Amino acid sequence: MFFIKRISIVIISLLAFLTFTQKAKAIEGIDVSEFQGNINFQEVKDYGIEIVYIRSSASHSYIDTKFEENYQKAKENNLKIGFYHYVTARNIEEAQEQARFFATVIKGKEADCRLAMDFETFRGLTKEEINSIAKAFLEELKRLTEKELVIYSDAYNAKYTFEESLFEEYPLWLAEYGVREPEAKNYIGWQYTDKGDIPGINGYVDRDIFKNEIYLGDSSAIKEPELKPEEKKKTIYYRVKFGDTLYHIAKRYNVTINDLVIENNIKNPNLIFPNEVIKINTDIEKQVIKSGNNDNYIVKIGDTLTRIAGIFHVTISNLVSWNDIKNPNLIYPNERLEIKPTNNNHLIKYIVKKGDTLSLIANDYHTSVFELVLINKIKDKNQIKVGEVLYIPETYLY
Repeated sequence: MFFIKRISIVIISLLAFLTFTQKAKAIEGIDVSEFQGNINFQEVKDYGIEIVYIRSSASHSYIDTKFEENYQKAKENNLKIGFYHYVTARNIEEAQEQARFFATVIKGKEADCRLAMDFETFRGLTKEEINSIAKAFLEELKRLTEKELVIYSDAYNAKYTFEESLFEEYPLWLAEYGVREPEAKNYIGWQYTDKGDIPGINGYVDRDIFKNEIYLGDSSAIKEPELKPEEKKKTIYYRVKFGDTLYHIAKRYNVTINDLVIENNIKNPNLIFPNEVIKINTDIEKQVIKSGNNDNYIVKIGDTLTRIAGIFHVTISNLVSWNDIKNPNLIYPNERLEIKPTNNNHLIKYIVKKGDTLSLIANDYHTSVFELVLINKIKDKNQIKVGEVLYIPETYLY
């Protein structure tokens, strides 16, 4: 039965490819991230792949662990390169901050293809907020890089969530599987399967077909973003947790122990207390966190735990417990709160069936593969087992 299912996927993908090639010059591509592990780009190139979209970053501080390696090796093998960033912003300010972070991560790199916004995690947002965030991210990224952009989206959100006016300025890179031809007509890229099987990559990989419009008019190195002083600097307030040391906090936020000691007037660097709040001054190039499966929320002026709990559909007790908060009425602007995506009060319990993939499940429940990976702490997104229990976030779209 599995063999038959696999053959069916291959046939559908082949039909999709043939249909596309009849209507336009097809440019074969893949998109990759740390999930693909070590990639032999020479074999990828020899197979006929021309374009590789590489995930550079996610959220406000996460750099893909394979970004530099994937970029250098793809370039060495003369593949055409594009970059994408996974957006997790919850307001316009965060969207602009994430655009600045993306631009900073890819500065100096040479891109051949449009820079891509991958925004697909909408928990707690209205349709109006989603479009405002997307527009803010795209406008800021375009201002900083002066490069053309593309929006990556699945068929459902492209049709029902994003406003048509967005696609008038920023074309669509569409993800839709199991169809001979997408219903949407305004796309310049089509991710037609997440179960691509090609030489040089262990396991499955997303496969794409692109049109010529995906290429940048100017493929020169991405310039260093011109940021205002206040945009470069960032102040974070960190609440000490049991077991923390200044060494670990300094290492996580790429500052020195001495920086923390001076900024916080700490008399004994070996003595910090749980629930103590430490002020951390950093800049956009240093706020890189390469671990952790939780969401983070930066407290804004006027925020309360009640409001934040409502945004993420968790309880105040959850927030207090996750962040070791002694006084629920006392939180600080710019304090970073951990939001753990494991609150079963607002998760759907799902049993994996034959033929399931994370992409199919994500599409069915209007969530994303990335969020399923985070929530369920999945090490390999292409390896889920029949009978395995997955927790899926409820969708809150108004």
